[in-house]
Amino acid sequence: MNRKIPATMVSQHPDQAGTPYWHTEAFISTQQETHECFLSFSELGVSEYKWDWEGKFVDESVIERLLAEHLEYFKNFPLGKDKFLTFRLPNPKVETEFRLGRAFMGILGAAGLAKEVGLHAPPLFEVILPMTESAEEMIAIQESFKELASLKHPLHNFERGGLTHIELIPLFEQVDVIIASAHILETYLALHERIFHFTPAYIRPYLARSDPALNSGLVPTVLAIKIALSRYQELEQRTGVRLYPIIGSACLPFRGGLTPDTVAEFCHEYRGIKTALLQSAFRYDFDKKKVLEAIRLLETMLPLGEAATITPSEEQKLLTLITYFEGAYQRTVEGIAPIIMQVASALPRRRERVQHIGLFGYSRSLGKVQLPRAIGFTGALYSLGVPPELIGTGRGIKYAEENMGVDLLEKYYIGLRRELKRAGGFLCKEGLARLATLSPEWKEVEQDVQYIEAYLGERLGPVTKDEIEHANIVQKVHARLEAGESFEEYLQPLAVLRKSIG
Repeated sequence: MNRKIPATMVSQHPDQAGTPYWHTEAFISTQQETHECFLSFSELGVSEYKWDWEGKFVDESVIERLLAEHLEYFKNFPLGKDKFLTFRLPNPKVETEFRLGRAFMGILGAAGLAKEVGLHAPPLFEVILPMTESAEEMIAIQESFKELASLKHPLHNFERGGLTHIELIPLFEQVDVIIASAHILETYLALHERIFHFTPAYIRPYLARSDPALNSGLVPTVLAIKIALSRYQELEQRTGVRLYPIIGSACLPFRGGLTPDTVAEFCHEYRGIKTALLQSAFRYDFDKKKVLEAIRLLETMLPLGEAATITPSEEQKLLTLITYFEGAYQRTVEGIAPIIMQVASALPRRRERVQHIGLFGYSRSLGKVQLPRAIGFTGALYSLGVPPELIGTGRGIKYAEENMGVDLLEKYYIGLRRELKRAGGFLCKEGLARLATLSPEWKEVEQDVQYIEAYLGERLGPVTKDEIEHANIVQKVHARLEAGESFEEYLQPLAVLRKSIG
């Protein structure tokens, strides 16, 4: 290994409530993201910036802009060596393949440009493949890139940049796929050797945190990640190929629980993770000085963590827990999806995202219902005073207590109590009681709350000044909903109080 593994990766996820410290408004346009990228490197001190082609519009001239405006900086901190710009590709399974080709052209063009101006080349050499479910689709992306890079024509001599093979970061986004990801990686290594005639020196498996929670709930997602990290250790020992896992962390517990105030707990919880995502809320909804300190701490702590080893018998029990927690969560969410969609559609927008429908759209779903993306889903439920962390979790804990005890659950979800208390501060019981008159699924959430309170030995609900104010505004949202009136004006102040849209 002769490359730096970034410990911090900035993403463009549109979850911040407030205005970025460098901007005059909360909305960040596509054209402003290049400036954001540079500031992430130069002011915040992060190592990597994820340039997102999936589900959003993108400035395709990012490399030209960065080098034209900040050439001296990148002479001192070369892209591809000290700082990293990593494209998240559109997956051709769900987005049109011509966008993939444009991303590849940008990577190949960047290699030639960097070489031409005397900078480290290639500046971009690694891509993220979202929704990865098999080794074969990973190889297909690399084969496609190789074919494009081999094209020869006087007007586009890609050989000049010297980049013929792209390194691939698989993004695993479902609980069952995360659990199976070590097997997928092992198959990938064998295929890679057979097709490209060499074995990668390392892989950076990327474990989603928000989408699996959206689809399966809080506890199944955390336990699945712990199983994957344990299996990665064993795969490393067998193959000799180093694994440097990435996690798609965000601020609210449902989406990862990483804030500038929780770095030490997060690093302890997710030992074995080598790169953490820093989404917009992390960077812009907290004091900048605190953000800088947190980034420095992540850069120091993450490389040192070693994943816990889960025994086969423990793993089987955890898989049983995952199945039960997941079932309880999914049954409830399918029944309450319409009001979630209604509130999510009114949340403030922060980036130029491709919509669910239309020429470039794709959507999330659970069973027979459509759901918003994870930020909107989380933000909607918090704005209703029912944090999604609670859904299905109480019934799952009750099942664990009655069948195997909670010791194993707490052994591998170390911060479960802490994160339930944190989310529980934004519970508005009055709002939940109103919802419980509408459907039996909301009554199940009331049951979850009762079981969680019995487990914690304390009542859930607002305690701090911000939590109490949040609950008061949530009740205004419910009053407007009951009256069939607009409630949109309340969603921004609610997001500010919890320091994240969702």
